[in-house]
This record gives sequence, structure tokens and C-alpha cells, in this order.
Amino acid sequence: MKNSMLKEAESKMEKSVEKIVEEFSHMRTGRPSPSLLEEIKVDYYGVPTPVNQLATINVSEDRSLVIKPWEKNLLSVIEKAILASNLGLTPLNDGNVIRLNFPVPTTEQREKWVKMAKEIAEKGKIAIRNIRRDFIKEAKELQKEGEITEDDLKRFEEDIQKLTNKYVEEMDHQFEKKKKEIMEF
Repeated sequence: MKNSMLKEAESKMEKSVEKIVEEFSHMRTGRPSPSLLEEIKVDYYGVPTPVNQLATINVSEDRSLVIKPWEKNLLSVIEKAILASNLGLTPLNDGNVIRLNFPVPTTEQREKWVKMAKEIAEKGKIAIRNIRRDFIKEAKELQKEGEITEDDLKRFEEDIQKLTNKYVEEMDHQFEKKKKEIMEF
């Protein structure tokens, strides 16, 4: 029983880290990345559809993303969706493709992005600590009901604290990785 609770807690903590890593992948870092467009949806025959399902997206050597829709009539729709997004980029439509140029970010912009990444990582750490709290509460209930001993509870609390430390450390590692990516130029 104790092991199944630990496994479930670990699974939830792992998912928290994965969610934060996913959020990091959608953050702008000054370098072009097709994943930035994953959240942008356009109206495709009445269905909100992600841009990456309607076009090929490539990173060019001149620090830009090149978006080539499979249907030319989608150029203006994709352009409007990018303008309406909070990316802060101006699409250049040449009639065949859309280019998104990524200027070299200022130090101030990079510091702002690092601060945003830190806030995201903190959210993740809070989620992990909440998972620990909920499972300890559940274990205390089981101990009150006589299903586990006080020693089992103590061991469980120690084990779940080790798990919490491991995943909080992983969250810090992911933040440092993102920070390095943002700051390098």
C-alpha cells in the first residue's frame, strides 16, 4: 500500500516536471523555434487548428522561422493569428511564405524571460510540494484508521520527502537549463 502511494506520488511529480518543461518550450528565448507556434491556432474551415498542422515550419540561418502553408489562402489567416498572439513578432508575408525574424534580444529582454522562467519553475515546485502534502495527509488518515502503523507513517513521510527533494532538484535543473538557453548569445 505504501509503495503504491509512493509510485502514484512520483508519477504526479514527474508529470509536474513534464508540464513545466513543456511550458518552457513555448517560451520565447531569442532563438527561433517552431514550438513557439504550437499554441497559435487559426480558423481552418470553422475548426481552430494549430499552425504547425497547416504549414511546414523551418528555421533558417538568418535567425528566422519560415512558415510555408500547404494552401496559399491560409497565408493571411496565419499572419493575422501570429499578429494577434503575444509573441511580439511581426510576420512578413511575401505571397508564398511568412517569415518571422528574431532580432538578437537585449540583455533587458533576456533578463525578463529568465524572470518569467523562474516564476514558471516556482509554480512547478509548489505543485510538487502540494502533491507531498496531499499524500502525507492521506497517509495520516490511514494511520488514524489503523491501516498503517506510526512507524510506517514516519517511513512514508521520509520517503516522500526524498521524492519531493529529487523532483524539486529536477525543477531547478530544468530552470538552469532554460536560463542558460535564454542568456547565451
